[in-house]
Amino acid sequence: MQLLFGQDVEDVLTANGAVCGVRAAGRDYPADRVIIATGGASYPATGSTGDGYVFAKRLGHTVVPPRPSLVPLVARGDVCGKLMGLSLKNVRVTVREDGKTVYEDFGEMLFTHFGVSGPLILSASAHMRHFGSKQYQIDIDLKPALDEKTLDKRLLSDFARHKNSDFINALGELLPRKLIPVVVELSGIDPRTKVHSVQKDERRKLLRLLKAFPVEITGARPIAKAIVTTGGVSVREVNPKTMASRRVPGLYFAGEVLDVDAYTGGFNLQIAWATGRLAGESAAEEEAT
Repeated sequence: MQLLFGQDVEDVLTANGAVCGVRAAGRDYPADRVIIATGGASYPATGSTGDGYVFAKRLGHTVVPPRPSLVPLVARGDVCGKLMGLSLKNVRVTVREDGKTVYEDFGEMLFTHFGVSGPLILSASAHMRHFGSKQYQIDIDLKPALDEKTLDKRLLSDFARHKNSDFINALGELLPRKLIPVVVELSGIDPRTKVHSVQKDERRKLLRLLKAFPVEITGARPIAKAIVTTGGVSVREVNPKTMASRRVPGLYFAGEVLDVDAYTGGFNLQIAWATGRLAGESAAEEEAT
């Protein structure tokens, strides 16, 4: 057995329609089985530069166009920039595609200079794959533990304690300090209005804002900023029992180069480990037979 490290593979070689080796650094290495496990196109600094897609296409495989997944999201306007660095825990996010709910989850998120990020947002991004043809908005429930009726009672209680204060100074027990001026601005209520002068319809608008803080999403960060790549070698052209190519004898695929991806939380690593082991065992069994 010969082990080679630090060699840039330039091509997968075939003869009579079957794998016969690889070319690396200008030299051909014979092999009757080759496993392409080059990763996707995310995090190019780790070596995932999309070479596997090129090899697969040359060998006649269909490659679903790669796109970023589990990726931070870019938002319209300056609201997120004003909240940059603010982390929210225990909030609920609802993703709307052209007004229709396509995803909901509960967890932690982060505001950034370009938009939003964090575990909750990364998972949400997996459901936002039609930028350019669809419109996306995320609504953040800042108080998911309280239904609207209970939250309204909480507002009335807070307002009663601060009835002679300016409105902007009456939300300190309800919201993080950095979020208060933004919420006040979006509510349309004059920040210097005395709390006892806030009208019922104004309070209702504030209530809706707390239960569905809107962030319009215009796109995803570049694929190089994504945790994983969605798209890749079509799984229809790979035998799921062996990870062998259905088109080229002796060729196998494993990991993110395939058109498979999952939520954050170790699932994508599990895909890589499971398909890698299966491809390796299958290739070894073929050699033994």
